[in-house]
Amino acid sequence: MRILLVEPGKAPRPTEIGDGLESMQVVVGGSIQAVYPFEEPVALVCNDEGKLLGLPLNRVLRLDTGEIYDVIAGTFFLCAAPPDSDRFASLTEEQIARYSERFRAIELFPEVRHG
Repeated sequence: MRILLVEPGKAPRPTEIGDGLESMQVVVGGSIQAVYPFEEPVALVCNDEGKLLGLPLNRVLRLDTGEIYDVIAGTFFLCAAPPDSDRFASLTEEQIARYSERFRAIELFPEVRHG
């Protein structure tokens, strides 16, 4: 399956992974969570416990207004999520180019100190 891999502090890059659960878990480093922040059927697959585990903050998700509504922690990837299938699929080359541009900026987050 052709995906767009987005790692903290790095530019997005297309890569190939298996389409099984185990392959996806290896990429994100644990249990997967799929979210659907885009209008088209594309899934953002991340570590379900990324924030709880203290994984490095990676990229923000914004509303159409530009307002931040969430931050993804840890490595994530984008893949197609066909509405007529129960399996993820490869992104098209056009989607890879568009989402590479969308997540091109490496975001820096201030370190939060507790206590």
